[in-house]
Amino acid sequence: MKKVLLAIPLLLMSILVFPLANAASVQEQRDEINTMAKEAISNLYQAHPSAKKAINKSYGYAVFSNTGINLLLLSTARGGGVAVERASGKRTYMDMFSAGAGLGLGAKNYNGIFIFKTKSAFNNFVENGWDFSGQADASAKKGEEGGAIDEALSINPDVLYYQLTQKGLALQATLQGTKYYKNDDLN
Repeated sequence: MKKVLLAIPLLLMSILVFPLANAASVQEQRDEINTMAKEAISNLYQAHPSAKKAINKSYGYAVFSNTGINLLLLSTARGGGVAVERASGKRTYMDMFSAGAGLGLGAKNYNGIFIFKTKSAFNNFVENGWDFSGQADASAKKGEEGGAIDEALSINPDVLYYQLTQKGLALQATLQGTKYYKNDDLN
């Protein structure tokens, strides 16, 4: 019986973190990502008005839509997004995967928004994509209802990071290793 009880959350986690492939065309996928990014930036400006000035002064930014799962000691997340070189408007479509350890329980959909102060920080992110961070959050949100307290710490002083919870229920404190990488199908 214990094996069955453990298998059910693991099955749910695998469905949420590794969804079935989308049959949409490349352009439809890009359009969906660009729409998500535009909405996330708008939400960021509402939640953190000073972020608009930071983006306007930045070399570039990246916006990701992610689904995160925390099951007792294991934390994972998966998502996709776009990195934008602000001056030229060049877009690099990317994916992400995260795994970590820490105490927590829950699942949530959230946007991760990076603001790169320098060209080297932006290029390092697009070409190498690693981030290691500690994170603590509490969220209970569905659409406009509920609330979230999200804090994230990035170890790079040339990068600002914001996390906006879209929906979910989670309470966690974890150390995460995250890999951001180019999506070869969309670039």
